[in-house]
Amino acid sequence: MYRRFFIALTVLTSYNLSFSQITDPYTPSPVPDRIILSWSDDPATTQSVSWRTDISVGEAWAEISLANSDPTFIFFADTVKATTQVLASNRNVSHYHSVTFKNLLPGTKYAYRVGNGTHYSEWFHFKTAKTEAAPFSFIYFGDAQNFVKALWSRTIREAFMKMPDVDFLLHAGDLINNPREDMEWGEWFYAGGWIYGTKSNIMVPGNHEYYRSGRDRLLSDHWKPSFTLPENGPENLKETTYYIDYQGVRIICLDTQAMLADSKKLKEQKKWLEGLLKNNPQKWTVVTQHHPIYSTAMGRDNPSIRNNFQPLYEKYGVDLVLQGHDHTYGRGYNMEFGKKTKDRGPMYVVSVSGPKMYNLNFEDWVERVASNTQLFQLIHVDGDVLKYEAYTTTGVLYDAFELKKRGNGQNRFTDLTPEGVAEQVEISKIYMERMNPEEIQKYQRRYEEYKARRAKN
Repeated sequence: MYRRFFIALTVLTSYNLSFSQITDPYTPSPVPDRIILSWSDDPATTQSVSWRTDISVGEAWAEISLANSDPTFIFFADTVKATTQVLASNRNVSHYHSVTFKNLLPGTKYAYRVGNGTHYSEWFHFKTAKTEAAPFSFIYFGDAQNFVKALWSRTIREAFMKMPDVDFLLHAGDLINNPREDMEWGEWFYAGGWIYGTKSNIMVPGNHEYYRSGRDRLLSDHWKPSFTLPENGPENLKETTYYIDYQGVRIICLDTQAMLADSKKLKEQKKWLEGLLKNNPQKWTVVTQHHPIYSTAMGRDNPSIRNNFQPLYEKYGVDLVLQGHDHTYGRGYNMEFGKKTKDRGPMYVVSVSGPKMYNLNFEDWVERVASNTQLFQLIHVDGDVLKYEAYTTTGVLYDAFELKKRGNGQNRFTDLTPEGVAEQVEISKIYMERMNPEEIQKYQRRYEEYKARRAKN
């Protein structure tokens, strides 16, 4: 098994201080921060927003109005009182507030701000979804996890510059590394900044959103106060397992870490998922989960998740499965009885948006891979066509494909990989220096086998 190296121990020598040695720059104040949009109900008629203050703010609210280029719109805003809860982190005690705006007009731009009568945020804009199927786009991020301020910030900002009119952001887990370190959450919110306050966010927890407590794995204390997410999942998995229907697409979010820690929660999610897939009125179905069905990194595999969920994805025609965890990039079709197919089954993607990297394993299922590459993905849905584009964090188109929905519900796949963009598979000099000759030889052999398979297709 290859060694896995954190960039902190190699490239980023200037960042070797642990958080415990750094003065916290993300202390709460009476001024709202960590403002983030999400959905807890119908995206066409509701919008949720969460934010943080210090504990001097005991009562807070949000104001909302139809957005207007005439600045006097602020005098016609409605006020909604917030729900407030206390979070005692390892750094501070703070108040987290949340509001869900209801009875909104579909397909409409609104302006809002949050505060307490003395201290307010700026006014943000958001737009509600349409009630019917309509074209839209979203950005998908694999793990951010490490050096989020230093090196993940450039990924989310490059993604937003590439598509400022995106409708929402999707995060496939491991937003941070230490689930109980408030400074890491501070970095995550710093990196996205005002983008979070203007674009809604869908997220699933990864293994790094859970911490150990004796024999148990517990969800980060920050998760539920920070985000206001749907409670339409299994009873014991509220706001970590849920679904959202958005303009003709059913987006299903699974909590794979809960599955791995507790077989009962795997069974609960499996039963719940089958009900959603069996009774699905949407044309497209996208699943996001942290642990991959098929892994891309050496030494990784999740057979219990694959054995329980892949059959459902294939039986009920899931179109796209968006995953993280393996700190490499790979996309490809399902494997049915050991063979790839081109006319059915989900497209599986594993990606990484942060700087922590592992070595590729070049498994049989992958058709395009990358190592040591930060990426983000833009996904466009328009009627019978779903188009996927993966960009490097420097804005270079690295991978692309299109799925076109046929009358029988199956998808026609078109490979749109850009010409002249070589696969990024070389082991960096930093990692190479820490591998023994046997490990290097094994990696190179796996790569040659992969190239031979690709040449036959």
